[in-house]
Amino acid sequence: MSQLLWGTPETLRALLCELVSWESRTLTPGERMFPYKVQEKLRELDYFKRNPGHLSLHEADLGRNFVNAFYKHPDSRETVVLISHFDTVHTEEYGDLETLAFQPEELTKKLHDRKDDLPEEARIDLESGRYLFGRGTMDMKMGLALHMAIIEKASIEQWPINLLLLTVPDEEVNSAGMRAAVKELVALRDKYDLSYKMFFNSEPSFSQKPGDNKHYIYSGTLGKIMPAALFYGKETHVGEPLKGITANYIASFLTQLMEWNTLFLESDLGEETPLPVSLQQKDLKLQYSTQTPYRAAALYNVFIMKRTAAEIMDLFEQVANEAAMKCNESYKELCLREQIEGVGEVQVLRYEKLLSYAEGKFGGTFVEQIKSEVKGNKDLDEREKSVRIAERLMIQCQELSPAIVLLFAPPYYPAVNSSDDPLIIESVKLMKETARKFDEEVSQIHYFNGLCDLSYVQYTDDSDGWTAFEKNTPVWGDTYSIPFADMQKLQAPVLNVGPFGKDAHQRTERLHIDSAFVHTPVLLEKLIKSMFKCLVEK
Repeated sequence: MSQLLWGTPETLRALLCELVSWESRTLTPGERMFPYKVQEKLRELDYFKRNPGHLSLHEADLGRNFVNAFYKHPDSRETVVLISHFDTVHTEEYGDLETLAFQPEELTKKLHDRKDDLPEEARIDLESGRYLFGRGTMDMKMGLALHMAIIEKASIEQWPINLLLLTVPDEEVNSAGMRAAVKELVALRDKYDLSYKMFFNSEPSFSQKPGDNKHYIYSGTLGKIMPAALFYGKETHVGEPLKGITANYIASFLTQLMEWNTLFLESDLGEETPLPVSLQQKDLKLQYSTQTPYRAAALYNVFIMKRTAAEIMDLFEQVANEAAMKCNESYKELCLREQIEGVGEVQVLRYEKLLSYAEGKFGGTFVEQIKSEVKGNKDLDEREKSVRIAERLMIQCQELSPAIVLLFAPPYYPAVNSSDDPLIIESVKLMKETARKFDEEVSQIHYFNGLCDLSYVQYTDDSDGWTAFEKNTPVWGDTYSIPFADMQKLQAPVLNVGPFGKDAHQRTERLHIDSAFVHTPVLLEKLIKSMFKCLVEK
């Protein structure tokens, strides 16, 4: 039998440090190169030397690729998909230590010289010697390292189950990698007549509050959707303010009602979604002038558990109508006080209605030209493009102003939960029992409290609730799309079991050494072996 390359805590740690050293910040050349390096690393395994066609790269977008590494047992249809992402957030917060952000061993040693500059909890963890610091150690290259090690062991021991390692780019921004991978998952299922048994992720265990050292596993993940608004007022000179109405004035009413609005609160299985907040609010003037700002935009973060895009848009419209009513009442009082007619009442309309109105006024060709010009601007991301398309259409349809135009901006992560699935119930029980052998307590959380690529499998909406997203997302179908129909074909339970760590996306990001290199590998092996009967455990 071949010797395992990554079968000990020491070799697994070395693998992680090598993966982390391959800098892969989102939207950098490192992210584009990373999958090629992973592919070369996996080619060291005898299984992929014998089966090179089972190791492949597939295009996501912008020159980025995801990796498929498929261990296929000749007598099994049952397949577990091992999902991870390899992009990381950026590293400016490391300051003069930024060059060491991707060198975990060196960074951890260097931090001992700076420990008095660390927050108290991070300093205590550093002095304990139980943590490895560095960007990507926790979120989430350790998850990828664990999957590489488990597929190596399965292939050598010829486990009677199929494993598909899938590691993707761009989870930290738009999940372009996972959205592109959905189609490939369906194609592989059909090509090999596979039965997907579980979609398994190894995102790290996040603390629920400062000082929390519990290890969590997750049987689902929160969804996220981003309702947005274009506010279109009436321009004027600052010397004649009553001749117009600023977009900022209109926006203030909606933002006041959206922030922390319990109307968007959802609860399930004893857990609640965080309340909505604004992620961005700005006027759309490109330069300073004494013309008042008459176009503005805001993005609002809404977490979801059960609600569809259609239900969120209905609630958003309800809140926007209330905001418009309050705005109009306040503005009417102003007009009475100043004895002016005013510029009219603010109305609320969805983007789909604005689009239909513009097409009726100018024709589809003219509207598509406007949209194409904005979509082709490489200096704008998908959120800015969404807002700017609505803005350009409103400039051509100013008779609809003053107005609040409601739309969606990417990204959209549907929620998913498998807590009631019999396989997940048994798996969670097994994970808890196994962890106790390490004197470690593992607790279950039903919804992962961070965004996760598991959102793009097991989609269960039967009412076409996604059509509201398609119709009201200006960049839909071009620079951004979600494969809802294919996602519905991927019906298997989800589970997330990963290593314990702290401070993701912070300069003190760190990974618990025993959890990562000793405990979690055992958990993963126990879990996958529990899914088949014919392997005699040694």
